[in-house]
Amino acid sequence: AWHRLDPWEDSVEGLQKLKSKYLISTLSNGNMSLLVNMAKYGRLPWDCILSAELFGRYKPDKEVYQGSAELLNLPREEVMMVAAHKDDLDHAMKSGLKTAFVARPYESGEKVTLKPESRYDYNAVDFNDLYNQLR
Repeated sequence: AWHRLDPWEDSVEGLQKLKSKYLISTLSNGNMSLLVNMAKYGRLPWDCILSAELFGRYKPDKEVYQGSAELLNLPREEVMMVAAHKDDLDHAMKSGLKTAFVARPYESGEKVTLKPESRYDYNAVDFNDLYNQLR
């Protein structure tokens, strides 16, 4: 079922907008075949698919976050981790990456209140909102 997840309603449109200005990639603990299948099924327009599998480690190991910047040949301070999971963002920040929190209040099934956090570089309600903030 993970290979056939429907994307969030804003994902394809928002990612297309972000892709028009930035390189966009995954950075997931999911393996490469899962991420490729998710992209194909959901028409997710990632430029690149990065998996913790490439590093032989799992997030929150700092090698995964730092290694992603290295694979993209970018300084860490020019890479932004965008996530709905605050613990993921906290580890990315400790690893030298910029951060953006995108609230997904229904991720666990029932609606929960997700507050913006000043420790992150950006807080957004969805990918379209993040794009507008970055313009």
